Amino acid sequence: MRLTLYELKPAFQAVLRPRVDALARTGVTANQVTLAAAIGSILAGVVAALCWPLRWPFLLIPLWLFIRMALNAADGMLAREHGQRSRLGAYLNELGDVVSDVALYAPFALIPAFGFPLVGAVLFLTALTEFVGVIGPMTGASRRYDGPMGKSDRALVFGALALWVGLGGPLPDWTAWIMVALASLLALTVANRVRAGLKETAGER
Repeated sequence: MRLTLYELKPAFQAVLRPRVDALARTGVTANQVTLAAAIGSILAGVVAALCWPLRWPFLLIPLWLFIRMALNAADGMLAREHGQRSRLGAYLNELGDVVSDVALYAPFALIPAFGFPLVGAVLFLTALTEFVGVIGPMTGASRRYDGPMGKSDRALVFGALALWVGLGGPLPDWTAWIMVALASLLALTVANRVRAGLKETAGER
């Protein structure tokens, strides 16, 4: 099962390719782009958290999520298409994704309608989905990106929420169920990635 926005990635890469080629010609490396994505995510999340209860700084989150999406695509293209693959890059890529997600989504815990327990559960399951995904190659399967709540899907949901918060939209208590739904979909994503990895290696010893 791979019902996820991740499937739109090839089209997005095609749009970015001329710019990525230009970055490679100027000497920009994949690891530099990866680090820039993580550092920018940390800064955007810190600003949103420190400025609370001001709501407009949350507008930084959807803006940076879009930029981060472009940077994540660019670092992969630099690695694959310009001979910049490295073991360090593999570590930075996986760690950077988890750090960025935590940094950008943690400020939602300050919003009373969501709160620390629910957002904390979502952050834990977010990290768990990526952990399960990278276990695939350790068992002979591919790196799993199965949905329904992969990285791109989470970015879409949290980007829309951050836009709503930043524009001053109402947040009644029932909106806590959004985090409950996210946690449920993340748990399903973990199960799907395990199941798909096992199916991929079925029959192997």
